[in-house]
Amino acid sequence: MANKDEKICIIGGGPAGLACGVYLEKKGYENYTIYEKLNKVGGKAYSPKIEVNGEKRSYETGAIMGAITYHAVSEMEEFGGYYHKGPDFKKGEPNMRREYRSVSGKDAGKVIEPFNPKADFSFKKLIKLVKLKKQFKKLARLMETKYRGYDCYGHIGVAKGEYYGISKLVDGYEGTADGQAFPNYLEGKNPALKDLALPFKKFCEINGVEEVQRIWIGPYTSFGYGYFDEIPAAYVLKYLDMTTAKEFVGLRLWTWQDGTQEIYNAVNRKLKHPAILETEVVRIERPEGKVVVTTRNGKGEERTEEFDKLIVTTPLDYFKEYADATEEEKELFGKIVHEKYVDFIARFEEEQGPVISGYMFENMEPENLGHAMVYYHRWEDQGKNCPCTVYALRNHTGDPDIPYEKTLEMMKDDINKVLKFPIKEVLYAQESYYCPHVSPEDYASGWYDKLEAIQGNKNTYFAGEILSFGDMEDTCAASKDIVGRFF
Repeated sequence: MANKDEKICIIGGGPAGLACGVYLEKKGYENYTIYEKLNKVGGKAYSPKIEVNGEKRSYETGAIMGAITYHAVSEMEEFGGYYHKGPDFKKGEPNMRREYRSVSGKDAGKVIEPFNPKADFSFKKLIKLVKLKKQFKKLARLMETKYRGYDCYGHIGVAKGEYYGISKLVDGYEGTADGQAFPNYLEGKNPALKDLALPFKKFCEINGVEEVQRIWIGPYTSFGYGYFDEIPAAYVLKYLDMTTAKEFVGLRLWTWQDGTQEIYNAVNRKLKHPAILETEVVRIERPEGKVVVTTRNGKGEERTEEFDKLIVTTPLDYFKEYADATEEEKELFGKIVHEKYVDFIARFEEEQGPVISGYMFENMEPENLGHAMVYYHRWEDQGKNCPCTVYALRNHTGDPDIPYEKTLEMMKDDINKVLKFPIKEVLYAQESYYCPHVSPEDYASGWYDKLEAIQGNKNTYFAGEILSFGDMEDTCAASKDIVGRFF
């Protein structure tokens, strides 16, 4: 029988760590502590305030949007009492509009309409769009039939041709009898799911749906999740399942008036034990039956405390640097790779910036590594004076990384010289540890089943982005799964 008085240490005050606190409280656990080394909660959901025309508003540097399939984020909203805007946006609310721009040839810098058959009409373009529509429908059928079970959160069993996890389904969504908002776990066998270990590009080729990559690339690669020739299809299709992909295409999306970070600020305020900020976990020792945690606060003061259980929500590939990691943990976590995602917020010369968010498809291919892929124009009513966040990737499997400073210069050149939006100043710039994942080979060899096998060893449980996917929804859902099954 569960001991609800156990002392539980949670490392990390991002969406995963705070969600662990929420779901522990819902199950009756109140003796938990959350440590966060930064001076804020929310992790990559960071929404700094910038003043434009005498008014301060939120801008985004990480997470931006959600959709109807964001069940776990909805639970965070409900817990904190802070809710999204959209998909029908009103004047003065952040907006999710977008356009597409060319960056090469005679059309460099110009708006293009790759999905509108009437714009720049040609029979070649029309035939290509008809093909895309047919292949999208074909993929939808395949995912419902051949790949049944693909749309569970997480990756347990996939490499063995099995599925097990919380359902992402929207239709018939009722919640469960105990008041928790997800449908029940789904479980079954489907040998075809092994195909999800293939790179998404290869997965599309073997199923004859190569054209659909044109739809998935915008919300996937441009937002930092890697390239389709290197990322297992499981990550792509569990993040952008067919329902979510349709919501992106139809622009039926959510965003948050005060930024995504405010979701987690609101949650943190409501938790019985809010995250302890500016407190880094510097040492973990796990003697028989206990977990001994040493922390260091912003003043450099160290404290050692004993807990019954540990939940790690921060990057697992760094676990060995501060913990008594076993050889098995070291080997497993050493296979994790991540994306090096660069973004900055730019303010433009007076009345000379864009008036809508823009995607640059050509720069979402590996050969244009380090170039700006998308810029996010958040506030429609600010027009050409709205600061924009610009994003790029600087790493790709098999290629040398583009240095960070060079990436920033390339991105600025793309905006200044190609698109001709003169940047007045860069207000904020960063590189994020983004989208932790494993290679197609390690995925196929059962990496996730090996991780599942060590859950609970040495009273330690592993959550966070790597468990499912590196977006808010999957990260919070992974925390629900861990707490639901092990506590």
